[in-house]
Amino acid sequence: MDRIDAMKIFIAALDEGSLAGAGRRLGRSPAAVSRAIAFLEAHVGAELLHRTTRSLRLSEVGEGYAAACRRVLADLEEADLAAAGEAAAPRGLLTLTAPVPSGEAALRPVLDAFLDDYPAVSARLHLLDRPVNLIEEGIDVALRIAHLPDSTLIALKLGEVRRVVVAAPAYLAARGIPVLPADLAAHRIIALAGSGEEAWSFPATPGAGTSRAIAITPRLMVNSVRAAVASAVAGHGVARVFSYHVADEIRAGRLTLLLAGFTPPPLPVHLITPDGRLPVPKVRAFIDFAVPRLKSWFADRATEIATPQPMPGSRTGPDIPPTGGMR
Repeated sequence: MDRIDAMKIFIAALDEGSLAGAGRRLGRSPAAVSRAIAFLEAHVGAELLHRTTRSLRLSEVGEGYAAACRRVLADLEEADLAAAGEAAAPRGLLTLTAPVPSGEAALRPVLDAFLDDYPAVSARLHLLDRPVNLIEEGIDVALRIAHLPDSTLIALKLGEVRRVVVAAPAYLAARGIPVLPADLAAHRIIALAGSGEEAWSFPATPGAGTSRAIAITPRLMVNSVRAAVASAVAGHGVARVFSYHVADEIRAGRLTLLLAGFTPPPLPVHLITPDGRLPVPKVRAFIDFAVPRLKSWFADRATEIATPQPMPGSRTGPDIPPTGGMR
């Protein structure tokens, strides 16, 4: 059996999550897929996959071997494209990743439009709220909201986003508007589970030496940004999310921006791709297609950071206790 062909089948099985899925993707029978993986395991002299009737899991040896296979296959693809030169058209499988909220709201619609324009390209979009090693996991393009470490990755900046604190007007009318970060202690907090935030950090005031961290005791914890925003809109508490998550709600008056004078510095948004992948036609075509559209999307949702005005009849300040019920 050809070892390169067996590597392609092995990687397809990992990407699809099953031998049957790899067979469907490559037009092979499940038996042929099993033979290819058995061939590789015999070649390396170790088990690569732990197989059950429902799932595949890489062995310790398999993890390193899979990363090596992805590098080999990527190098071969780049060699083919270099030989083809300008005649090479965008084609094949494009693999992307993004955090769940920005991937659903920003990247997915752009990817849909790209696939409409490039029928020879197919795509796999992994929405993951965890760090991803682009090279080891075979990712062509990633959307990232963070300060990027120095690396060989190629990064194209799309814009900036901020963490903002918001609540519904009805909630604020009942419980008062927090003027200082310390005032949040008197409010119902909606927090994102799994974010690792036991405290909300705010920049230091002029003359102070360090930033401040306000411990939070959530009344509600959810593992979905959309759920957190919906609960805030419904008047159930104060939430802190990225500005693009709530730009439409703030414009429509469904949420009010709070503590604007204490907003942390913005975080950059980038599309990144491994060094050497940019010349690949499907990657180059997607970057050229996506960057201007994503820049426009994030710019359109850049919430203006302005000091919110107290609402008529509301009470503010750290010494005034909450009044009234939830509305």
